[in-house]
Amino acid sequence: MIKSLSIIFPVFNEGLRLKSSLSHIKIFLKKEKKLKPEIIFVDDGSEDNSYDLIYKFINNFKSKNKVKFKIIRSKDNLGKGAALKLGVKKATHDWILTTDIDMSVSLFQISKWIKKKQIKKKYSVYFGTRSHKKSIVKRNFIRKILGDVGSFLISIILNINIKDTQCGYKLYKKQQAKFAFSKLKNCGWDHDIELVLLLKSKNIVIKELPVKWIHKERSKVNIFLDPIKMFIGILIIRFRHL
Repeated sequence: MIKSLSIIFPVFNEGLRLKSSLSHIKIFLKKEKKLKPEIIFVDDGSEDNSYDLIYKFINNFKSKNKVKFKIIRSKDNLGKGAALKLGVKKATHDWILTTDIDMSVSLFQISKWIKKKQIKKKYSVYFGTRSHKKSIVKRNFIRKILGDVGSFLISIILNINIKDTQCGYKLYKKQQAKFAFSKLKNCGWDHDIELVLLLKSKNIVIKELPVKWIHKERSKVNIFLDPIKMFIGILIIRFRHL
């Protein structure tokens, strides 16, 4: 069903983690040839050597199968939502996967979804969710509490019944991704919530699927400031969309 796939990675100051992540991408590309993947890196104003590492990886990548690579470089740090928006705009393949460069969810997760026939014709958008009963999740207690509180607020204030809007592993048909991201206004963490509302406005159903999610070190989550930003962001989206 998925004949070709664009995979988009937003990147910001990931120099310390890129070596293992790029190695993971290389293994995936050599094993999953049927997906005809297109890899899009969006450097969101990194101040470290992230861009140089990615550029070197692309130039040194060797495979019998032609793999399309694109690297987009933003002068300023605009936020994850803005980075993904740039990536989706440049994506050309039939399906689009947005995911985090830390590989908290493996690229091979989509292979498992396909193998288990969880990608159905009647759905055009799939969100990986850590709240699914079949998900395997390894994260610390504080992050779990923050996630649960956030999901509760999103559900109550915005009337969204998606269990986990914040998992970065999301799959879209190209048409649906192009529509939602072209309308996106929120550039930060809250872009995921706005995407849900934009898709909902067109009666596009989101199917949640299980993932294996492992917390990675050097997380950019601030346990003190982010909950406050989350609450304010939810209220802004509430007044803008509802």
